[in-house]
Amino acid sequence: MMTEEYLHALLLNMTIEEKIGQLTQYNANVFLDSSADITGPRMQLGLTDEDLSRVGSVLNFSSVAEMKKMQDMHMENDPHRIPVVFMMDVIHGYRTIYPIPLALGCSFDAELAETCSRMAGKEAAASGVQVTFAPMVDYVRDPRWGRVMETCGEEPRLTGALAAAQIRGFQGSDLTYAENVAACVKHFAGYGGAEAGRDYNAVECSERALREFYLPAYKACIDAGAQMLMPSFNSLNGIPSVANPWLMKQVLKEEWDFDGVVISDYNAVGELLVHGVAADEKEAAKLAFDNGCDIEMCSSAYIHHLKELLEEGFFTQEQLDQAVMRVLRFKNRLGLFEDPYHGADQEKADCLYLCEKHREIAKRAAAESAVLLKNDGILPLQENLARVAVIGPFAREHGILGSWSCNGRDEETVTVADGMAALLKTGQVIVAEGCSNHWDDTDTSGFEEAIAAAKSSDAVILCLGEPQDYSGEGNCRTDIRLPGMQMELARRVIAANPKTVAVLFNGRPLDLSELDAVAPAILEMWFPGTEGGNAAAELIFGRANPCGKLAMTFPRSVGQCPIYYNHPNTGRPHWTRAAEHCGYTSDYIDCATLPLYSFGHGLSYANFVYVGMTLSDHQLSAEGSIRVSVRVRNESPVGGKETVQLYMRDPVASVVRPVQQLIGFRKVAFAPWEEKEIEFTLTEPMLRFWNFDMKHVSEPGEIQLMIGCADHFVLTDEIIMK
Repeated sequence: MMTEEYLHALLLNMTIEEKIGQLTQYNANVFLDSSADITGPRMQLGLTDEDLSRVGSVLNFSSVAEMKKMQDMHMENDPHRIPVVFMMDVIHGYRTIYPIPLALGCSFDAELAETCSRMAGKEAAASGVQVTFAPMVDYVRDPRWGRVMETCGEEPRLTGALAAAQIRGFQGSDLTYAENVAACVKHFAGYGGAEAGRDYNAVECSERALREFYLPAYKACIDAGAQMLMPSFNSLNGIPSVANPWLMKQVLKEEWDFDGVVISDYNAVGELLVHGVAADEKEAAKLAFDNGCDIEMCSSAYIHHLKELLEEGFFTQEQLDQAVMRVLRFKNRLGLFEDPYHGADQEKADCLYLCEKHREIAKRAAAESAVLLKNDGILPLQENLARVAVIGPFAREHGILGSWSCNGRDEETVTVADGMAALLKTGQVIVAEGCSNHWDDTDTSGFEEAIAAAKSSDAVILCLGEPQDYSGEGNCRTDIRLPGMQMELARRVIAANPKTVAVLFNGRPLDLSELDAVAPAILEMWFPGTEGGNAAAELIFGRANPCGKLAMTFPRSVGQCPIYYNHPNTGRPHWTRAAEHCGYTSDYIDCATLPLYSFGHGLSYANFVYVGMTLSDHQLSAEGSIRVSVRVRNESPVGGKETVQLYMRDPVASVVRPVQQLIGFRKVAFAPWEEKEIEFTLTEPMLRFWNFDMKHVSEPGEIQLMIGCADHFVLTDEIIMK
């Protein structure tokens, strides 16, 4: 890497315009479109060739050749030979796609998340990507929001652990290494709390809730060494994040001491005008830059107005230089001054794409992220079945990669039908779609074929869900039931053959109350990625044992949303699962209060029995620790993995506390009939919360400890915090 003295010398020799260029990013098409048409992207952004020659970073491109062409053009025109840095959204794989982040959250497996990110980073780096806009760690409670698929769910501790693992996987220990890419944590902050589950919508959230639930995962990413941070689109308590001084200055810079690069989201600086907090582009530039946004993405407020603002005294030369130095140091840490291509090599990339090792990682991730929601004893199916029907709109569907699948290709994905045929080498697999998966389609002409197939088969794999473009950015839903005629198809198929396994493909928790009432088994596959069909087949026929646990709660009805496991108690709680209205309690008159499936739920083919919980002490001091141990036995002839979950409740505190809160989890493999002792170390910081006067403390008193999952605790005990 270059020395700090070298970077300062560069800075001294740069003009103001060149410095501002380093703080500007545009899409690749802006550089590659040579059209002089007034409707072209350059003209729309008001850019000259001279402006573009100074731009410091590029978003998106299609190939190594295209990336190298842009880098070469830039280096030829830049008198200082400062390389461009190339960025892309590599969210859950580059070409070999693993499960969506919400699914990966259900693995409860940080090592797996790191392995997947390392695989994606290798493919991306070889393809010319130097920065990925991942991980996305927005805390989420509302399944209507389309971007739930991009989060790891509703638990801050779990999300933070998996996000930190992703950063380690992407960045490695040395960013100059050609197989590593820099990570950008997003979207800071509170984006997942959008009102009514509607993307880009306003977020109104108390500081206590922000600090307790929303902010911890971002902080975990910064502690893990994230090199870049992206503010969110939304307004937070009335102020758009990119221009929010409390968020960007006080919390991020002063409290957390973040000195990495801050980059706006796509046109977020320009959207300050639409929010109504900036009268024009100049004011937008002033607000964003004053609040520490170093790079403006895909709008032109900086390139048009920062020099003017500097000359008018709104900013000092020192402020501009500090922002530019953050960008130069970032490029230096990537080793771009020595190798502007960062090891990009199309031949190497082609060898990595969909290679056997990467497919195996993707298949393992899909299998370990799947959640067995229900099983009335019919799973696993036996491989000696003579005839198996694969029915439903997802039977032959290649589109199971999920949103934000980068350069993944649907046609390279293994379907459920293909996975079943590959596994059942002697049995006959018949396929009937039955209906489509679109919400406005009422066509039932395929029902007859599907029901006939069900009746004539030994078992049915019923593949249902929502299209992959029904979730993701901008794809929010008010109706989160199975779209179209799928539920009616399910009723008729199950009536024709009760030995039916419902397999779900979706990017959010769905309202499955109707399906749960009739289906004997439900396997949630989410959008599992490239190897989804093979993973589904192995799970259904017992070659793999389901071990996923829900990272996000499934409601009984969309009317319960937002719904989440770690909710506060009320003065009039409703504790029963019954749907009956009890009167003058916090419930509904037409629906049970508790969810259909809670956070932490997930079944296995093994039978795990918790046989004892032991505490090394029942009093905890600020400096001490308590060893919490539990014995878990696999009382079955089937090996499997169990995620042991440790929860706490603080029943009396200076503020209302959650009814339950995850404070530890361990995913452990068990051989048949094996028993193991699982240990957690409990320390005082694990019990802290933001008290009545906004201090992060623990308070003396009783703390209840529970082992199990959020809707079923099998062991409990208590300690006293001194």
